[in-house]
Amino acid sequence: MKKKWIAAATAVILAAGILPAPVYAEENKEELTEVTLNEVAHSIFYAPQYVAIEAGYFKEEGIDLTLVNGFGADKVMTAVLSGEADIGFMGAEASIYAYQEGATDPVVNFAQLTQRAGNFLVAREEMPNFTWEDLKGQEVLGGRKGGMPQMVFEYILKENGIDPEKDLEIDQSIDFGSTAAAFSGGLGDFSVEFEPSATALEQEGVGYVVASLGIDSGYVPYTSYSAKTSFIEENPEIIQKFTNALQKGMEYVQSHTPEEIAAMIEPQFPETDLETITTIVKRYHDQDTWKDNLVFEEESFDLLQNILEEAGELKERVPYKQLVTTDFAKKAAEK
Repeated sequence: MKKKWIAAATAVILAAGILPAPVYAEENKEELTEVTLNEVAHSIFYAPQYVAIEAGYFKEEGIDLTLVNGFGADKVMTAVLSGEADIGFMGAEASIYAYQEGATDPVVNFAQLTQRAGNFLVAREEMPNFTWEDLKGQEVLGGRKGGMPQMVFEYILKENGIDPEKDLEIDQSIDFGSTAAAFSGGLGDFSVEFEPSATALEQEGVGYVVASLGIDSGYVPYTSYSAKTSFIEENPEIIQKFTNALQKGMEYVQSHTPEEIAAMIEPQFPETDLETITTIVKRYHDQDTWKDNLVFEEESFDLLQNILEEAGELKERVPYKQLVTTDFAKKAAEK
């Protein structure tokens, strides 16, 4: 009778549209809170997040996580603003764009995962002595205008005295996720690729990684977690528990080898063999991709806005405290 009553009550709550709703966990007799996370892409680049999932850290914190691939920051932001997703994982520039457009319920960043760009420059031949000057007069398959991959690429070019509009041709017409196939098919002299596409091109023998945008751009707040102001204010305990789980994932990647990390997240990438996952994890691990905490520092936000300004994507600078809170990340780090 009691279980029937719980089921009926749950049905009433769901029908009323009140989210998140508790789910009864048979295995540990505890209630888990449903949380939908929409991620910008499903990539080994975000290993700490997948460690937190596979190690059961979210469940330890009482969260039943539903992970959705948004295939792009613009789509993730749409899902968050519409309420389709509780939390979004994307570049923080998306929250700035939404704020500039007059969002009445601003999307606030509460945890930063990556501190370096996660993409690589792939050439058609091995170039052990590559310099950015080698891109002059060449065609490069780039990213979406206004997106972090493209803006960081342009930022690096400018830092090396190269004009992105005059000194080379950047093809931005190809959809994210399709550039590797286009490059393999013969388009472009170079391509800017995420993993596992960069490694896949090397394995096919049609491309070679010649530079890391993460290393050459320096420390950049590349991806972070965010939610609408109203959701954070109404559900601070959920945000804290979510951040606690992520912090455990961050600590795992800081204290384990690439081989151990790869083995942990392997179930998240069934289409990729363990050896390849390990190669990619090591590449990211060695370039200090992941922070040891989730605190989104003000200087990082300022750097992000500098990059947006140089790319011509910033109407006016946004106050740090309007779009970033560090309360949850600091508490998670203290634990």
